[in-house]
Amino acid sequence: MAAKQIIAILLVVAASGAGYFYWDSQNRDDLPEGIASGNGRIEAVQVDVSTKFAGRVEAVLVHEGDFVVPDQVVARVEISQLQAQLHRANAEIASAQSLVAAAEAEVKMSRAELMLAEQELDRSASLLERGHTSQENYDIRRTARDVAISTLSSAIANQTSRERGVDAAKATAEEIGTQIEDGVLTSPVSGRVLYRLAEPGEVLGNGGKVLTIVDHDDIYMEIFLPAAQAHLVNVGSEARIQLDIFDVAIPATVSFVSPDSQFTPKQVETATERDKLMFRIKVRVMPELVRQNIERVKTGLRGVAYVQLDGTPAPDWSSFLQELPQDELVGTEQPDAN
Repeated sequence: MAAKQIIAILLVVAASGAGYFYWDSQNRDDLPEGIASGNGRIEAVQVDVSTKFAGRVEAVLVHEGDFVVPDQVVARVEISQLQAQLHRANAEIASAQSLVAAAEAEVKMSRAELMLAEQELDRSASLLERGHTSQENYDIRRTARDVAISTLSSAIANQTSRERGVDAAKATAEEIGTQIEDGVLTSPVSGRVLYRLAEPGEVLGNGGKVLTIVDHDDIYMEIFLPAAQAHLVNVGSEARIQLDIFDVAIPATVSFVSPDSQFTPKQVETATERDKLMFRIKVRVMPELVRQNIERVKTGLRGVAYVQLDGTPAPDWSSFLQELPQDELVGTEQPDAN
């Protein structure tokens, strides 16, 4: 047989062996006791950055693919009209405060008038006892005292009303100030801009979407397990994710176990599996690990998640998976070089 034919045959055999090894690694049934697995794909929570009030987009400061961090300014909405409203509200506050000052002066004057009316009533009562004045004059002084009391009560009520007017004007100004602050749109999460949904000059309504950001602090894979295995999976259980394009297993934990069963979705490949009622399990990658490898994070990648079942000893993951090197694990102490 010619040398070229021998080489070709060896290449075919090698390729077949590699293909079989990959298929076997993804479909093995000889998992250690206490381990369950399911196929899925890497997903992430998507967060929309939206306007709180209707307005014209003034600027969008990031582009699709840009990485953003919490509280980073990503867009602005035009606020010139709101600033004019704020100036008017501040003027109304000043006007209301001047009315309060006038009301306070009125209260002071009413108190003085009441004091004078009470003094005149006391003198009239003394004179009436000695017979030096008439009952009619005493009644007039008493009526004047009663009127002064009513006038003071009215003045106090008016002052209170003016003070509430100041509070209302301040609340209006505060509301407008909050809207002005809301005109500066910031990222609520760390992640990448997935979609830029609006451009400068566009007019958006209340809740108009400007950007969609992939939250890199919540990277996960969803798998589906039958009841016999799902009831042994706990939130916080240790897990590993093996991606089809990645040679090593990624440390993860179980963050959600559905309390209700459902028909398995179509991404579970076989019709036999889709006919069964399954439970949804969410396996989350450690946020620290995601942040350390942020440039390599891609959603949509397919793979297999392995989870530890309740009541079983801690698994030796390296017995059937290639573990992520220690120097890529955040928080792992490295051995002393000496």
